[in-house]
Amino acid sequence: MKAVEIKSGIYWVGSVDWAIRDFHGYETPRGTSYNNYLILDEEPTLVDAVHHNFAHVTLENISRIIEPRKILNIVINHIENDHATGLEKILEVVPDAKIYITEKGRKGLSRFIDLTPYKVNTVKSGDTLNIGKRTLHFIETPMMHWPDSMFTYVKEEKLLISQDAFGQHIACSERFDDEFVKNRSMEELEDAVIDYYANILMPYGNVIRGKIEEIKKSGIEIDMIAPDHGVIWRSHLDKVFTLYNQMVDAKAILGAVIVYDTMWHSTEEMITPIAKALNDMDLPVKVIKLRATPKSVAVKEVWKYRGLIVGSPTLNNNIFPSVAEFLTYLKGLRPKNRLFGAFGSYGWSGEAVKDMYEYAKQMKLEIFGEGVRVLYKPSEEDLQKCYDFGLAFGKALKEYHAKF
Repeated sequence: MKAVEIKSGIYWVGSVDWAIRDFHGYETPRGTSYNNYLILDEEPTLVDAVHHNFAHVTLENISRIIEPRKILNIVINHIENDHATGLEKILEVVPDAKIYITEKGRKGLSRFIDLTPYKVNTVKSGDTLNIGKRTLHFIETPMMHWPDSMFTYVKEEKLLISQDAFGQHIACSERFDDEFVKNRSMEELEDAVIDYYANILMPYGNVIRGKIEEIKKSGIEIDMIAPDHGVIWRSHLDKVFTLYNQMVDAKAILGAVIVYDTMWHSTEEMITPIAKALNDMDLPVKVIKLRATPKSVAVKEVWKYRGLIVGSPTLNNNIFPSVAEFLTYLKGLRPKNRLFGAFGSYGWSGEAVKDMYEYAKQMKLEIFGEGVRVLYKPSEEDLQKCYDFGLAFGKALKEYHAKF
């Protein structure tokens, strides 16, 4: 993809990764992009690097605008590998550029790159960098989602370069939100925002809420948000802020997602009466089989629904591996304000249901009942117990949802 001017004299010079489908264990069926930005001014400034596999792409994009060696400043908003590992190759071309980074960023980046030959300047919230006609304002955003993170705000352009916040994993030829919506749909863009938040930023909701409030109180004007992944926001800023506020508040649909896996279909057979009971109570249900669905997709659905019911057979006195993996992944994301139930089949021990409730307690989810267990294959009586469990869960879910 060629460089794109996003504001007068400010260019997207990043790269699009059409092929990536596994982003450190997070499924990315749409691919992704690594966004960074070149600001032409008296002191040409590059904001962020890219993944090291695409460093040559960003250098080619820059070279079509200016000689890369003319870059005098490099701002690093975030040191995660997909953003900063390309910096070393960039510094081979512009070794005299001054680097601006948070103190925690400097310490972290030094684990990847020997910084001693370079001019590294640490910055904190409130610090500014005058580059000519423009002044860059730095806003630290620790744990959004790494401790080193910060935003760079270009006041004269009302431009917020937001690193991972407000991003999406999308590989596309469109650089702006309105272009994407015109060629695709707002629904697909919203889904990508939710997917990204649910799998990457969910644990940091309180930090995000506080930072959004801090930005609002500061009175800074924003008419464009340029994240480090996905499309740039210039037309639907209210939409993305609304989405983030809803996600931070753990807003959810009154309904349930059933996430499960099965060995010989006994656990799977238990789903039909549970789901029927919920449907009989006019509650929407989404069913996800883990070995047929990436766990990151399952997490996105967990974010959408107020109720979570997990099913697993017992294998070797434990939760079935794919379900255990999902619960471990979900635990790290720290969901909140969800009602939890569990079910499963077993042959001779049956620990899985109890162990799944232990996961839920560790996540501090709202616990419903003790679950349903079935020996080997469910009988008609067992299926009725599953239906009754679904009815009781649905009643509790309506009561729990009414609190929000």
